[in-house]
Amino acid sequence: MAQRLDGKALAHKIQSQLAADITQEREHRERPPGLAVVMVGDNPASAAYVRNKERACERMGIASFGAHLPADTSQASVAELIDQLNQDERVDGILIQLPLPEHLDAVALLNQIDPAKDADGLHPENMGRLMRGESGLRSCTPAGVMAVLKEYNIEPAGKTAVVLGRSILVGKPMALMLLEANATVTIAHSRTQNLPELCRQADILVAAVGRPGIIGADWVKPGAAIIDVGINRIQDAESGKFRLVGDVDFASVEPIAGAITPVPGGIGPMTVTMLLHNTVLSYRKRFNG
Repeated sequence: MAQRLDGKALAHKIQSQLAADITQEREHRERPPGLAVVMVGDNPASAAYVRNKERACERMGIASFGAHLPADTSQASVAELIDQLNQDERVDGILIQLPLPEHLDAVALLNQIDPAKDADGLHPENMGRLMRGESGLRSCTPAGVMAVLKEYNIEPAGKTAVVLGRSILVGKPMALMLLEANATVTIAHSRTQNLPELCRQADILVAAVGRPGIIGADWVKPGAAIIDVGINRIQDAESGKFRLVGDVDFASVEPIAGAITPVPGGIGPMTVTMLLHNTVLSYRKRFNG
């Protein structure tokens, strides 16, 4: 059976270290790190994610500056709020909770965030730094994947990696981070031909397409590291209850893979943790240069 890569345990470990670092920093700083989460509307999933982030901030000693706006808030009003947060000396990280209501231009708002406060690592300047191999704030989910690989001594260098998904949130930055770690990387997507055959060549397979159970046993190279980024909410036909599953058919793949992340409890907790890590990184940089 594959080794289970416990993202929840690693997230707890990293958050505990960050909390200790913050306590030490506070001995000679006027204020704690500050994270502002902007949510527009009342999407239940978004509200749950925001609550989790705010609770994590409280546990770690990060000041939380949440702004929960009505669904009909205008583009100009959200933009004005972002400008205020960019100027607020208490705020080190800014996150816009996605998805936004359809009438809002999410790209324009994300691009308006000060790159030095871009807690999600999605600003073009930070994405450009990643492309150039320069230091900067990294996209949270791919950075979480890289932290899991490091924790479990899964070395990408010289390996064949396949990233299934090409989004700006996960797929593209994930491929760049693996390339930076000296893997040979292929990005696969909905128009890729012979997809199962391609996936079977991967020593490291990252699934990030949002399709429940698309990766089955016949898509996996024996002994490969399988990283499941998918989080899909499905309803059980018999009980009617909802549960979370990944893009990987865990039951059939676990006996074949060398290592695998579960859903839930794999990459999800690491995404929040890297958001907090980015906030603390920005905080230190503002004081230390």
